Amino acid sequence: MGSGVAPGWDVFVSYTSADRKWAEWIAWVLEDAGLRVVVQVWDFVPGTAWVSKMDEAVRDSARTLAVCSPSYLSSSTYRSVEWQMAFRADPRGESRRLIPVIVRPCELPGVLGGLTWIDLTDRNEREAEEFLVAKLAAAGGRAKPERRPGLPGGVAVAAAAGSGYARTTWSLSIAGPTRR
Repeated sequence: MGSGVAPGWDVFVSYTSADRKWAEWIAWVLEDAGLRVVVQVWDFVPGTAWVSKMDEAVRDSARTLAVCSPSYLSSSTYRSVEWQMAFRADPRGESRRLIPVIVRPCELPGVLGGLTWIDLTDRNEREAEEFLVAKLAAAGGRAKPERRPGLPGGVAVAAAAGSGYARTTWSLSIAGPTRR
């Protein structure tokens, strides 16, 4: 190791220079959420061998976030090397080593298009921050919301006293549902 990227980083942010502001915003949000982040603009300081640092960052980070935009997808060879290294380490996506984050509308090609991505387009800053952190926090493989969703297209019914509405709870087992 020895070149400054400590093992055990949570996230490496892969981006192209056209998306530097997005990369810095993402890195800042994730560090505020308590994650250890490696991002070239902050961590690959003058005098370091940046290709070596890139290799260590991808290898030693739990996840690589590919900041996807038309610029990222059509730019430098190094961006594709970064995400390909992360993909190679987890080709089935079981550890979520590679996560595309769409910051400007684009169509993800090939392997990138086969992964579930985080889309930050058309969100205000607060929504984008909450969405990004929530999606990354789904480490157990699920992103179940904290609150029960309402009936789509249906009429909301309040469970208030005197409403005549009695909530039924169910218990499921292999033998079948049981009404309580």
